[in-house]
Amino acid sequence: MARLFSPQYRLVFGQAWPVWAAALLVATVNVFLFAFDRPWTASDGMRNWGDWVLTGVGIVRRPDLVPPWLYSGSLLNLGVLFGGLAAALLSREFAVRVPPRGELVKGGLGGLLMGAGAMLALGCNIGGFFSATSALSLSGFGMMLGLGVGAFLAIRYLMWEVAHRPAWSTGRGRVLAAARRENSRQPAAGVLILAALVLLPFLYARTGYVAQGIFLLFGVAFGMIFQRSRFCLVRAFREPFLTGNAEHTRAAALALIVCTLGFAILKFTDLKDKSEWVFPSAGAGALMGGLLFGIGMTVAGGCGAGSIWRAGEGQLKGLTAAGLTGKLGAAVFLPSALGWGGALVLVIVVMAAWAAAATWNEESGRFSALQ
Repeated sequence: MARLFSPQYRLVFGQAWPVWAAALLVATVNVFLFAFDRPWTASDGMRNWGDWVLTGVGIVRRPDLVPPWLYSGSLLNLGVLFGGLAAALLSREFAVRVPPRGELVKGGLGGLLMGAGAMLALGCNIGGFFSATSALSLSGFGMMLGLGVGAFLAIRYLMWEVAHRPAWSTGRGRVLAAARRENSRQPAAGVLILAALVLLPFLYARTGYVAQGIFLLFGVAFGMIFQRSRFCLVRAFREPFLTGNAEHTRAAALALIVCTLGFAILKFTDLKDKSEWVFPSAGAGALMGGLLFGIGMTVAGGCGAGSIWRAGEGQLKGLTAAGLTGKLGAAVFLPSALGWGGALVLVIVVMAAWAAAATWNEESGRFSALQ
């Protein structure tokens, strides 16, 4: 049996998945998730974790708070975490990676900026940009612009730091529990964890929480895709300004076009309400939120979603909306303003222009700090 399936195993877990294929998978899974209930965002689940901790220690009072093991956003994030862990173990890539102290500090500061940005934009770079743009919300384009500007400014700061304050980030990191390829037991542990993740939805169903188990499985799918492909929206914004590499930018643009077409079909056929995931932040909220989030994710080296699945493979680097509705911007559903055809053409044109600009920069190095 081992000899029979070893070629397939090596194909899935012995090499990295193509980024463009991962982009198509991410878009497809997100469309199915939206059809099931709601699209993915990482910040919503992380806020639930924060509210749960603060309520537990008595700092805030939330009688309506749903515990993390029952809240959809939290379960998606937990699925991403353990899906990334299972994939890392199955591919013998798990290791506890402790970065230098300066990188830990930047990770914390970047996290603060991302948290503030997500509250202003009413979503992180997944929910406020990727899923919002796919839902034909104008706020997604606003956050996209802010993310690009924020990534550019953060790259310029990091280059200044390397040149003038190198001691802030230098230091020796540590790698613990790395696999030895020849005799590693990591794949066996990965099989056990993956089996447990598959069985958990049945336990949820037995207690009457069928939907919660399905949310967990969706998260596992995202976590495994991200871990095996290293597909990353942070790299889509950061790399053109750092190394000039546009691979992840092109993949993100492709994923957005596919996801938008899927979301549009669901909304056009009234399978989903047209107002769903159309945030009232098309204005200062999306722009400023994207700017702060873009700086934070570049300084920290990962966004909320990326930090979760990387934590699963052993990486340790890892405001409120109340009263702000109507002050952050407007809720603009693009087909209401441009028609369905015009809205879809706008998304396709913007994504194509983004990919084309990144590809031109990849060749010319005009805006790349290291070229």
